[in-house]
Formats: sequence, C-alpha cells, structure tokens
Amino acid sequence: MRHILSILLENEAGALSRVAGLFSARAYNIESLTVAPTEDNTLSRMTIVTSGSDDIIEQITKQLNKLIDVVKVIDLNEADHIERELMLIKVRATGKDREEMKRMADIFRGRIIDVTEKTYTLELTGTGQKLDSFIKAIDESLILETVRTGASGIGRGERVLKV
Repeated sequence: MRHILSILLENEAGALSRVAGLFSARAYNIESLTVAPTEDNTLSRMTIVTSGSDDIIEQITKQLNKLIDVVKVIDLNEADHIERELMLIKVRATGKDREEMKRMADIFRGRIIDVTEKTYTLELTGTGQKLDSFIKAIDESLILETVRTGASGIGRGERVLKV
C-alpha cells in the first residue's frame, strides 16, 4: 500500500543523506522525495512516498524517529490529507496541435508557461492520477520532456506537523 510520510527534521547538512541511507540500508523503496525549509528556517519538511504493509511502514517510522536529525514523523495516510504534485511538460505544438494543447491545458486546469514557435511548456498541479491522466489524454508523440516533483502533502483541518 502507498504511504506518504511527512517528516520534520533539522535543517542541517547530511540530514537528507541519513534519511535516504536508512531506506537504502533496509532495502525500502522511495517512490518520491521532496524536501524544503519550513517557516522556521532551522527545520525542513521532507515528504517521502513509499509502499509497504502497515507493519513495514510502522518499522520505517520507528527507524526514522531514532535518527538524531528527525524531530517528528507522521503518516499522512492515517487521516484526511491533501496531496499535490507539480509537473512541467514540454510538448510539440505546431499547426493544429497548438490549439489542441491549449484546449487540453484548459481542461486539466494547467497553464502554458513558455511558448516558442514549435513548443509549449505546460505547468500542471494535482494528484499523481490527474497528471497521469493528462499524459494519457494527449498524443504521446507530442511529448518532448516531462519533469515531476513527486507528492507533497499536508493534513486536513486542525492536523499539523509542528514541534
């Protein structure tokens, strides 16, 4: 089962490496990883998407909590949460494909952020499924390049990850 772990850790050199090393040493797969400073510049928030049974996720959480840099860990899947992913996709846009790409961007609530004579670069945000659906909806031969951030998530309502 897919899980989104949200980790608050000290914003210090080597912290990311220690977390990634924990996953590597135990042969756990990281499907996506995002990390950035929080509103408190001494802390960073890391979001890891991984898969495993509830027992494996519990073991990962216990191991993460043992790391000195880790302040707090929560599994966002344990309660209601919001997740989003960002995708930048460069597509061929010439002739009739130009209008079709504009239409598809509108349908998926994307934005065209760069235009050349032959290409559009689009920005889309949403769940991974929405971004996958966009890719399936357009002609695969038009895709020149795709970059995705991986999931970022936050608990709904009063649920917060703070010290």
